[in-house]
Amino acid sequence: MNASAEVKLLSIFFPMWNEEHYVERAVRAAEDECQLLIGMGEIADYELVIVDDCSTDRTPELADALAAADPHVRVVHHAVNRGLGGSIKTGLDAVRGDVVLYTDADLPFEMLELGRALRVLRHYEADMVSAYRLDRTGEGPRRAVYSFAYNWLVQLVFGTRVRDINFAFKLVRRQVLEAARPVSEGSFIDAELVIRAQRLGFSIIQIGVDYFPRTRGVSTLSSPAVIRGMLKEMRQLRSELAAVAPVSR
Repeated sequence: MNASAEVKLLSIFFPMWNEEHYVERAVRAAEDECQLLIGMGEIADYELVIVDDCSTDRTPELADALAAADPHVRVVHHAVNRGLGGSIKTGLDAVRGDVVLYTDADLPFEMLELGRALRVLRHYEADMVSAYRLDRTGEGPRRAVYSFAYNWLVQLVFGTRVRDINFAFKLVRRQVLEAARPVSEGSFIDAELVIRAQRLGFSIIQIGVDYFPRTRGVSTLSSPAVIRGMLKEMRQLRSELAAVAPVSR
């Protein structure tokens, strides 16, 4: 452990629902990168938190086995399915690090990008690093169009500057999470976190990363039900988010 590292405890958490094909791979990749970051003096220690959203496959069993074998790994189980927003809120409540990374179990980017994001966070004295996908052709035209339209709408309504607001790569300092705690239960939660952080005056730096779409399992983020839910939460929270103002820090 490097006691002189700026990041004393790095937390990485993965919301998971029926991710038996990815859970072990995600945790191993995070473990390998965190060990490298300790060796480089970037972090002093780390924790990996799996939020099992009442999975019906082998995800809970595999996650518990990983936690039993490694004290760096913890698992939080939902008794009922709460969706992405509920899982992210559980993860934010569970993590203990002074810097937190939230990402998906299917690892839509190479974990080595974490080291670059930490250096950007430190160099620019930023509060959040939000990544965007450099090449999105692998996800298919329909989802790319949906994502473009959604990002444009969020930028128009809330004045955000983040170009890929729902991408699951957000590296955030503890003080941001304490001040900008989101309330969404659905997939609008990514946008809500960014909007609150921006309106509170926190600095957000964006970096581009190579994108790797999932090859197993099913993503539901572009389903009509999820899209309707995001738009509903956007309408419900619009007035509240508009009232958020910078705080002195």
